Amino acid sequence: MTAFFALATSLLWGLADFGGGVLTRRLPALTVVVVSQGIAAAVLGAIVVATGGWSEAGHRLLFAFAAGLAGPVALICFYKALAMGPMGVVSPLGTLSVAVPVGVGLFLGERPGLTQAAGIAVAVTGVILAGGPQLRGAPVQRRAIVLTLIAALGFGTVFALIAEASTSVTGLFLALFVQRLVNVAVGGAALYVSVKRGAPALPTTGFPWSSLPALAFIGLADVAANGTYSVAAQHGPVTVAAVLASLYPVVTALAARGFLSERLRTLQATGAGLALLGTLLLATG
Repeated sequence: MTAFFALATSLLWGLADFGGGVLTRRLPALTVVVVSQGIAAAVLGAIVVATGGWSEAGHRLLFAFAAGLAGPVALICFYKALAMGPMGVVSPLGTLSVAVPVGVGLFLGERPGLTQAAGIAVAVTGVILAGGPQLRGAPVQRRAIVLTLIAALGFGTVFALIAEASTSVTGLFLALFVQRLVNVAVGGAALYVSVKRGAPALPTTGFPWSSLPALAFIGLADVAANGTYSVAAQHGPVTVAAVLASLYPVVTALAARGFLSERLRTLQATGAGLALLGTLLLATG
């Protein structure tokens, strides 16, 4: 069950990242984050009311609140780092986020077997290679590296926190709702500051209403991914769940290949193969 839900997480996150990457070519990144998360918050709010999720309110919502703070900060740092580039170096470094939940799992006493340990090493290596690391070319700014490491820490923290945010299905809906509300508040504040500094919140042609379905998909896919990861982490080793969930860059690369006809380099194809091998080792270990 852990492998199934963790792989579902990587699929959902990978597609959400692909959609977000495409939309940020037309809309500011902060606008994409705020609008997509706002749509997700509205849907989750309706689900919480319908299921009576408020009855699950308790101290665990603090984990959801903290995850809501960490997520937007990580995204903002990551987008800034990507803007500085080169993306071929910055993007694979983001996969270091897996170190946080794996570290938490080891701290709590989880000890993966030899096969699983090999699977973790192979899968993480595959994910980094699938991101297409740039091995030569333009130098990387130190600030870009620092921002990427902060983003990786933030993403990994969200992994760890959301796994602790609930113990039931209705509680999970409430936790995700609280997380999204905080996401919107933090992202909205960042967008406000950005606009005050002169950056546009929308393109000169106005809000592209035709992009609303895509924005909704991004927000809901991200919510679903958080939910499936929480289930995966609660029903199996966090070390395994985190590594399998971190395969989302492979999904993003394959989506770009399928929808945008972007060609995978040999290094990326090798990475995808290693990620698949690591997945099999983890699932069978």
